[in-house]
Amino acid sequence: MASDLSTIEYIVDQSLLGARLSYWRMFGEYALYLNTKVVGLVCNNQLFLKPTDAARALLGTPTEAPPYPGAKNYFVLDEALEDSQLLRELLEVTEAALPFPKPKPAAQKKAAASKKLSSR
Repeated sequence: MASDLSTIEYIVDQSLLGARLSYWRMFGEYALYLNTKVVGLVCNNQLFLKPTDAARALLGTPTEAPPYPGAKNYFVLDEALEDSQLLRELLEVTEAALPFPKPKPAAQKKAAASKKLSSR
């Protein structure tokens, strides 16, 4: 079952993060991005947060489940959706704990070409 856009909009509104939290539709579901990092997925109208030690410390003993068949377990955020401050904090500590995305191959080539030209 694909997630509803209204669910995504509710999560974004509840997070109090404004434009810093964005989403992208993929395969009928959504990925949530905070400052260019994927922090979670919304599948079947449920929020799945990428597991990090920092988020685990805030949640205590979180419910874990895969967002889709064959995926690794994520933290399932149900009650946290009702607490805007907790949701915001969970998203921010998760984003801080994750590495920056690796540059795409085209960006790497462009950077290498630029570097080569500037060394002349």
